[in-house]
Amino acid sequence: MMDIEEESPMSGSLKAMTLRNMSSSSSAFFSANQSPFFSPRSPSLIPDAAPGPSNRVVHLDVASPSTSSIIQEPKFDVNVGCTFPDASGNSGDLQKLDRISSSVGISSSSISSSCYHRDDRYFAKKERRDKKDRCHRTSSIPDSTSCSSYRLRNCDVFIGLHGSKPPFVRFVNWLRAELELQGISCFVSDRARCRSSRKLGIVERAMNAASFGIVIITNKSFKNPYTIEELHFFSSKKNLVPIYFDLSPADCLVRDIIEKRGELWEKHGGELWLMYEGLEQEWRDAVHGLSRVDEPKLEAQDGNWRDCILRAVTLIAMRLGRRSVGENLTKWREKIEKEEFPFTRNESFIGRKKELSELEFMLFGDVSGDAEKDYIELKAKPRRKNVTIGWGKSNMLDEREKHAGNGCKKQKEPVVWKESEKEIEMQHYHSRLKRGKYARRKRGRNMLCGKGIACVSGDAGIGKTELILEFAYRFHQRYKMILWIGGEGRYIRQNYLNLRSFLEVDVGIENSLDKNRIKGFEEQEITAISRVRKELMRNIPYLVIIDNLESEKDWWDHKLAVMDLLPRFGGETHVIISTRLPCIMNLEPLKLSYLSGVEALSLMLGIGKDYPVTEVDALRTIEEKLGRLTLGLAIVSAILSELPITPTRLLETINRMPLKEMSWSGKEDRWWRKNTFLVQLFEVCFSIFDHADGPRSLATRMVLASGWFAPGAIPVSLLAVAANKIPEKCQGRCLFRKLLQALTCGFTSSYIKKSELEASSLLLRFSIARSSTKEGYIQFNELIKVYARKRDVPGAAQAMIQAVIIQGSIAQTLDHLWAACFLLFGFGRDPVVVELKVSELLYLVKRMVLPLAIHTFITYSRCTAALELLRLCTNALEAADQAFVTPVDKCLQKSLCWRSVQTNAQLNPSLWEELALCRATVLETRAKLMLRGAQFDIGEDLIKKAVFIRTSICGEHHPDTISARETLRKLPRLISNVQVHASTT
Repeated sequence: MMDIEEESPMSGSLKAMTLRNMSSSSSAFFSANQSPFFSPRSPSLIPDAAPGPSNRVVHLDVASPSTSSIIQEPKFDVNVGCTFPDASGNSGDLQKLDRISSSVGISSSSISSSCYHRDDRYFAKKERRDKKDRCHRTSSIPDSTSCSSYRLRNCDVFIGLHGSKPPFVRFVNWLRAELELQGISCFVSDRARCRSSRKLGIVERAMNAASFGIVIITNKSFKNPYTIEELHFFSSKKNLVPIYFDLSPADCLVRDIIEKRGELWEKHGGELWLMYEGLEQEWRDAVHGLSRVDEPKLEAQDGNWRDCILRAVTLIAMRLGRRSVGENLTKWREKIEKEEFPFTRNESFIGRKKELSELEFMLFGDVSGDAEKDYIELKAKPRRKNVTIGWGKSNMLDEREKHAGNGCKKQKEPVVWKESEKEIEMQHYHSRLKRGKYARRKRGRNMLCGKGIACVSGDAGIGKTELILEFAYRFHQRYKMILWIGGEGRYIRQNYLNLRSFLEVDVGIENSLDKNRIKGFEEQEITAISRVRKELMRNIPYLVIIDNLESEKDWWDHKLAVMDLLPRFGGETHVIISTRLPCIMNLEPLKLSYLSGVEALSLMLGIGKDYPVTEVDALRTIEEKLGRLTLGLAIVSAILSELPITPTRLLETINRMPLKEMSWSGKEDRWWRKNTFLVQLFEVCFSIFDHADGPRSLATRMVLASGWFAPGAIPVSLLAVAANKIPEKCQGRCLFRKLLQALTCGFTSSYIKKSELEASSLLLRFSIARSSTKEGYIQFNELIKVYARKRDVPGAAQAMIQAVIIQGSIAQTLDHLWAACFLLFGFGRDPVVVELKVSELLYLVKRMVLPLAIHTFITYSRCTAALELLRLCTNALEAADQAFVTPVDKCLQKSLCWRSVQTNAQLNPSLWEELALCRATVLETRAKLMLRGAQFDIGEDLIKKAVFIRTSICGEHHPDTISARETLRKLPRLISNVQVHASTT
């Protein structure tokens, strides 16, 4: 982030990392944090690696320029690290598991080097740091190329600007970070803020050395002599790339500016060269030079920041001859267009203008529309009046000194951010100047907005997701990417790690290998999460949306908090959380209220509907009974638009629909008893589907099966397979079919014998499901899924598991594989919902459980979840084995009196042997994973059991038995190596 304080110009580049060609003459960098003309307080966050065509990454740190008039040779700090390809596919995961198990402490086929990080503050022990850099430099050069012969000749891009408004600074930060990320070195400067000739001289030499000059034009740029000089300088060299910020090229005409034509120049125009005592002709030539630029005009308006920056990066890369950058950006944009949003935009979105404005202010600190609320409230912890929100003691001290120096009691209290290892206390800083007998009365101060986090709270079905989705679509151009994370307790960690494909981060277990020691499971999981979090803390803006957060603590270990997943507040990345919880992280949430009566009525009426007063009264009755829940209102609107039915008839039909007996618990019971009218509305929809497509309506069965899938989008083909697996049962709705027959005249013929696509289209048309941006996927509201589960249709859960076994894949349906495992094995306190036959269980373990556990462990470093899955799978196999060795029923023995049969194992020996060998495979897999986390005692016990089973069934010379024994023999050497390392450290 750039510091634009009065004494510090905006100049420099990201301090440490860019992919550069060491032989290129343009491979020079200016370190922003080390340069004397850039504020040392500018925070910098350096990623581990930048994307590039090669796995070799060179980290360059440039020493601060000399104070002399000649740019001296830069000093480099070189580190070479290797990146690892993402693990994908079952075969690759199995090979990696074999390499892990066969290694002694580490995998010999992989390399991991830790980067040397320095304290890059310019004023902090400079002499000692330079000495350390020289020592480190001489020992870290990877090849024979001497860095001392590498001269600083030029940088790729000089970015000139003039302005300090937050949106402008945010845009420039993003542009610079994106260029640096693509390996294009930058020098950024607002020369109007330079207060010494030495600083101006350094910037001028950087201008001369730059291959291209980007000048960002605003309505105040033409008053700045330095901007005029930059335009004239780069125009003469024919390497000017202007970017018009909140302007267009047609606005920048000399005559319009001088004569103050139009609203824009009426305020900011005139004979602007007089404001800095310049020459008129030079000013005219500089402004005329903009019209002579042949390149595509780059305009940064409020709704196209992302497109403008990506076009600018592509343009610069192509002119520098780096075609691969343009190709990679094109592929990235194509991927984002398909996968950025989970849902398509709701074209019938109504209301919520105030809430949208409040969200905008919470995140950006300003609004583009009408909004009066300018802050969010934070709950202070008990017994603390004013505390800090900060990221270290040094920052707290700096803010205290600043505040103490102000001496003005009427100024707002500064907000400082403090991060501890476990939590961030969100409270206010209490100035020492305000202590006294009235201090106790000044509690509950309001925290200023613009820190980049917002929380939306509300009841189920009230429209939280719709509000956030609309906000994301409206403001997506202000972010590089929208990162949508499902906040359901069992899936949030997996959903968070799934961001690796968008952020191009490797979170696999092999990336955590260390030559000196074996990391524990908890440390490996924390490392994987920190890699994703670190990417989110670049100067590149992302919008992270955590939808439907169920708990602040992780469901798996109850240790990881949602705070551990979020980037630093106040940075470029913003966070929106939606939840039913009343409060999270001490944040006072934006509590979503119900739609107004007018908005609710408009949502039900749709477009082009006009009813008499009596029908409008019926709609108002429906609205009141639904509690103005947006889900129910949308379904009513869909029914009225799809069927020839009046609101009065619909209200009568819903009231006559009987309620089914269902068992609810706790808060669910209160909510559903309060919203029985919504349940009756669901039943009306199911009756319509059944009447349209017969008693075995595919649409109805798809809804019933959806309740057992994971919260995310479901493939239509997979859902249809599960629906067809539900056993047929007479549903006894003849009475209501007759009742609805008159209402659905002409409707039956168009929906007879629907295919799966037609059934899914029917669900979408009646707002029971909503379309996903993924082709061939649909998604259901959580309320509908809960209701489908509570209907307790026999065989629905088992049908879901059978469908996942048939069509499920790790690449496409990872979450749904986990959902099937939750039903089969009963994680935590949950009961086992489905019990399979032994043959089905064996097929499922080989086809799904083992690949899923290995993939989860290797690719995502989710050690706890993978090991727990294998442990429960072992228990299930042992229970099945125990059933095999118990005596069979006596009547069965009498029927087979000609043969002595005592157990099921004797009755079906081949199946029993297959069951035992499957259990041995699971035990061996668990043992190998345990060794990877230094759990040697547990791993040894497990591998001994596997060896015993295989020796008993297959013999000592079987390849599987030999492989297990080989793993067992390596244990002492592995333990010895770890003990030696522990003793030396």
